Amino acid sequence: MGRILIFSAPSGSGKSTIVNYLMKEHPEFRLAFSVSATSRPPRGKEQDGVDYYFLTPDEFRRHIEQDDFLEYEEVYEGRFYGTLKSQVEEKLAAGMNVVFDVDVKGGINIKKYYGDDAMSVFIQPPSVAVLRERLIARNTDEMAQIEQRLAKAEYEMTFASQFDRILINDDLDVAKQEAVALLNEFLQVSPQTGRT
Repeated sequence: MGRILIFSAPSGSGKSTIVNYLMKEHPEFRLAFSVSATSRPPRGKEQDGVDYYFLTPDEFRRHIEQDDFLEYEEVYEGRFYGTLKSQVEEKLAAGMNVVFDVDVKGGINIKKYYGDDAMSVFIQPPSVAVLRERLIARNTDEMAQIEQRLAKAEYEMTFASQFDRILINDDLDVAKQEAVALLNEFLQVSPQTGRT
């Protein structure tokens, strides 16, 4: 059976960049990405089943009623995100270590569900001012949305102490190496064989 790796962070903290690096550059960890479901429409070149499972709000509510989610949250009104239990269990049974790139509350809920079989990592920006610069530089949101994300980020940062580890992303290369060290320790991967 595989294990669970949870990465949570305020939007713009570099979480997805670090997760993508681990997935691409470290095959020895046998990582499988947990694809979340969302009720928001696709952005840019996002694909259904690859970036997210795109559901209508009604479809999402139906899955909630059927208890199909490991965790879910209505992040903004009518904007749901969640993790379908079935896709996680399939990957674990295949011996893969499942990586979650989820919001803070989702990360806390998944950790509660899996306990010691999960490691939760909170990726924190060096400051809210740095986070503002990063969100503006991404050029994906209007200023009003950026302000909304920053307000949410300040709130989310108050949950950092509920995670197993806090990784401060001040220098991305350093943060990537710290993430590799955390996974090596948690998964106890042998450098010679790449096996746990």
